[in-house]
Amino acid sequence: MKWELPIIAASVLAVAGVSRRLTDSPVTPAMAFVALGLLVGPLVIDQVNNAQTSATVRTLAEATLAVVLFADASRIKLQRLRHEYAVPLRLLGIGLPLTIAVGALLAAGVLNLNATEAIVLAIVLAPTDAALGQAVITEPRLPSRIRQGLNVESGLNDGICVPPLLIALAAADVQDNVATSRHAVTIVAEEIGYGALGGIVVGVAAAVVIAFGYRRRLVTESWMQVIPTAGSALAYGLASALGGSGFIAAFLGGAIFGRLASRQSERASRLNEGVGAVLGGVTFLIFGAVLLGPTLEHVSWRIALYAALSLTAIRMVPVAIAMVGTGARWQTVGFLGWFGPRGLASIVFAVIAVQEAHLAHANTILLTTYLTIGLSVLAHGLTAAPLARRYAAWYESRARHRPPAMESVLAPEQRTRWSARRP
Repeated sequence: MKWELPIIAASVLAVAGVSRRLTDSPVTPAMAFVALGLLVGPLVIDQVNNAQTSATVRTLAEATLAVVLFADASRIKLQRLRHEYAVPLRLLGIGLPLTIAVGALLAAGVLNLNATEAIVLAIVLAPTDAALGQAVITEPRLPSRIRQGLNVESGLNDGICVPPLLIALAAADVQDNVATSRHAVTIVAEEIGYGALGGIVVGVAAAVVIAFGYRRRLVTESWMQVIPTAGSALAYGLASALGGSGFIAAFLGGAIFGRLASRQSERASRLNEGVGAVLGGVTFLIFGAVLLGPTLEHVSWRIALYAALSLTAIRMVPVAIAMVGTGARWQTVGFLGWFGPRGLASIVFAVIAVQEAHLAHANTILLTTYLTIGLSVLAHGLTAAPLARRYAAWYESRARHRPPAMESVLAPEQRTRWSARRP
């Protein structure tokens, strides 16, 4: 419809106009965009509908994820984590695989999916999105080890989940006799190999452009900020043209760029963060209108049950197991387990999974994913600020009267995705 572009632009303008107030309120930008999407979608005024934007959804979401992956990977300073790696390492190395395993088992039982489909759904819903619980990451009174652990986990797990998702989708094609085992292995190898090649080439190239241009004073301050955004697009585009995964390329390219251009990467990434914020907001608006709205009309009790389990037991039990032996108190384990919001990466993974593989229960996977994300946007958005304050108060009280423990170990500061810079 002719009103789609002005509606989207007006929505971005409206949220931007109250962004400072949203930072300290129970309403997050993601909640605002999803609510606006539901309003303009087919459930209410029907100005943004599925038939006209289905292709746009994937293009927009993929572009957004490529920018986010590059930015996230460049933001995480791995050399700093050598001083404090326990929490993110346990969350990613133990918690993430267990989350996928538990999610797959429950998906097979609750949703009656076959093994491959259950694994695909579990991987799709495994990545977390710290931007949906921004108050947790930006609350300065929280133990830095916990705050930064959640931030690093969110920054890395979406990129880590890409190769397992590609393997699971290839296995689904083999199971349905759409492809032979040899062909599937070849496709996966090309996706990973060319994706890694594109990421390495672009990451090095972007770092060289910044380093050389900065030393020679060839790059202005404003154009320096264009380099990471162009790098994320180039990494994705180059890998895709070669037949590889653009997401692997964007993630690896960002990591290499952040490592090689560490001194200038923060200054250079400001535009990339702004672009990611805008694209992310538009994606959530389209998600509310095109994906979540129609989903609400077709939700079954099985889908609703799995969505609730995905945000609770499927996340919290693996996190609790991962934290065994660290000395973390149950308040900390519960806090880490609850704040695993599902967002942008899950949207993109679900769309790709359904379009790229021949899944018998594709509609169930989509409906479950969209409902889980919708519930996460609401539940994690509403609870982020109050629970962060409550946990911070518990930590401060304990730190005053008892000896330092696991939570008291300082972690290196990491910048957060799309975070509002406080004055």
